[in-house]
Amino acid sequence: MFTTFINQFPYLGIFLLIMLGGVGFPFPEDATLILSGFLLAHEVIKPIPGFLVVYPSLLLTDYFLYYMGKKYGRKLVEHKMFHSIITPKRLTRIENRFKKHGIWIILIGRHIAGVRAQIFIVSGIMRISSIKFILADAFTVLFTIAIMAGAGYAGGNSLLILKKDMTKIGHFAILAVIFAILVYILYKNLKIDEPANGD
Repeated sequence: MFTTFINQFPYLGIFLLIMLGGVGFPFPEDATLILSGFLLAHEVIKPIPGFLVVYPSLLLTDYFLYYMGKKYGRKLVEHKMFHSIITPKRLTRIENRFKKHGIWIILIGRHIAGVRAQIFIVSGIMRISSIKFILADAFTVLFTIAIMAGAGYAGGNSLLILKKDMTKIGHFAILAVIFAILVYILYKNLKIDEPANGD
C-alpha cells in the first residue's frame, strides 16, 4: 500500500518516511535515503526537488530530537516514547563523549545508524548552542545524503544496466539454443552409420 503511495506521490512519500522514522516509527533513515537514490536513478524523482525535500526533512527530525532533549533534559529518558532510543546508561556514556570531543560527536556520530538519534537528544540535554547544533548538523547531513542516496543511485543504475544486459543475454541465449538445435538436426541427418563388424 505504501509502495503504491510512493509511486504516486514520491516526494510526499519520502518526506513522510523521514519524518515518521525520525520520531520512532520503523522507517530507518538510511533505507529511505537509499530509496531516494534508487528513485532518482529510475527518474521517478528529480535531483533538485528531491534534495529540497530530503535535506530539510532530515534537519527537522534532527532538530526535533535536539529540542526534546533541551526542553525536558534527563527526564526525557524516563518517558516511554524514548525508552527504545536511549537508556540512562547510554545517556551517561554519550555525555562523557561530548565532554571529551564536543561538536565532533555530532559531525561523526550522525553517520552511525542506531546512535545518531541518541546523539541529538544528548546534544539538547547538554544544552549545546542551537546555532552550533544546526550548523554542525546542516554540514554533516550533506555527507549523509551523498553517501546513502549515492549508494541507492548506484544500485538503481546497476539494476538498469543489468536489465539491459539480461535482455542482450536473453537474445544470445535464444540464438545459442536455436544454433544448438540446428547443429543437432544436421548431425542426426548427416551421421554416417559405422559399418557393422565383418563388412
